[in-house]
Amino acid sequence: MDNVRSMERLWSVEDVSDYLGVPVKTLYQWKWRGEGPPVRKIGRHLRYDPAKLQAWATGEEKEEEAA
Repeated sequence: MDNVRSMERLWSVEDVSDYLGVPVKTLYQWKWRGEGPPVRKIGRHLRYDPAKLQAWATGEEKEEEAA
């Protein structure tokens, strides 16, 4: 149970919308088009890893892919 508590919570669409300053609808459109930040679907909900989202937002993800 300690491992679960130490894990960072995944962000919801609303959390990411607030963080990026874009409408929730835009996040769903990006997912549908295969664009935008990395996202995973858990059940019927979209969830975002905060570290991967921040890397995407700062452009670090593209640098890692190119290496």
